[in-house]
Amino acid sequence: MRAASPKDRLNNTKLSVLSRYVKINALLAIVAAVLGLWALQLLFSYLNELDSLDESYTLGAALKYIFYRSPYFLEQFIPTGALLGAVVGLGLLANKSELVVMRAAGVSIYRIVGWVLQPALLFVLLALAINQFILPQSNQLAREINDNDSRALITSVRGYWTVQPRVKSDASGSMQPDGSDILYIDYADVAGNIGEVKRWHLDNNGNLQTATRAEGGRYSQRVPVSRDNNDAASDQYRYEWQLNNMTELTISQGFESSQATAASDVLSLPFAPESVYLLTRDAEDLSLTQLYDHRQFMRGQGNRSLEHELAFWQKLLSPLSILSLVIVACSFVFGSLRTHSLGLRIVVALLFGLLFSYLQDLVGFISLATGFSPMLMVLLPIIGSAALGVYLIKRQM
Repeated sequence: MRAASPKDRLNNTKLSVLSRYVKINALLAIVAAVLGLWALQLLFSYLNELDSLDESYTLGAALKYIFYRSPYFLEQFIPTGALLGAVVGLGLLANKSELVVMRAAGVSIYRIVGWVLQPALLFVLLALAINQFILPQSNQLAREINDNDSRALITSVRGYWTVQPRVKSDASGSMQPDGSDILYIDYADVAGNIGEVKRWHLDNNGNLQTATRAEGGRYSQRVPVSRDNNDAASDQYRYEWQLNNMTELTISQGFESSQATAASDVLSLPFAPESVYLLTRDAEDLSLTQLYDHRQFMRGQGNRSLEHELAFWQKLLSPLSILSLVIVACSFVFGSLRTHSLGLRIVVALLFGLLFSYLQDLVGFISLATGFSPMLMVLLPIIGSAALGVYLIKRQM
């Protein structure tokens, strides 16, 4: 194998210096753009919360709410910030004709684009880390301070709803259908605590018999489910929660009712506390791994949640979104600045970033409305923007 000549070593050293110079410029510009957009969003959020202040929702609570929501705002602006920062970073190099000199020295456009993509990978990792480790906790803390859903329309759907068939034993000991229970759980945490629980019992004819409400509860134990016709335990379990502060309303056939209170009661469900936690959380409040667990659980139950599947693919493919926008940003810069000024290119980049964000929301709504594959719908804007960027770069070569 031939050893590298002094000329080759010199060329490699020059490329290393140029690579480091371009990467640092791109990194600093992307950091400034992301932080600038983040700061603007925090300011607008603060001004918006001022209109909601009252005796119960004070300025201190509003500031805490904005603080807990700030990771969500940061994650949302990383793609647009990467797009804008790449345009600014390369644009400043082009303003001083440094890109022209690099290309004249034999550095290809694709190599320069590769240099810019490398610092963008840091923001890919940052976005994934925020989604995985920070957002589930910060979003929940923010909701506890200012839960707009609780003051929204009365028809809003929250928590977990399910219908459970009920059976009872007759005089001979055999099990007979005893109507069904409509069950609602407000929220659950990973420690086994659950919030407000409501249960409506309907008889076999669909008539309401009882309405029960509990302020909360805590997981107590799991009980093996016995096989039919013998007492041997199977590999299936029912999980029990101890409910607190029960209020039960009993409705008789004559439409007379009576109310009773109890210190505690037992709630039995066919799935573990971890699954209850996943079922009572909004899709945006779950990490990537939790969304995957939710998807697997729903498949095991023979059900499907398009909202959670859409959120899973959006978070999983968010790195590709960032990289595709950086490719588009590079395509905006190469070419003569006499034709289009840097300021105009920045404005176009911002408009494209907004268009990309709105397009992502649109395809998400289409997927939810039609049931079309969430993965494919999330990929469409990413593939489209990357293809546009590669096409524009080729036109500059």
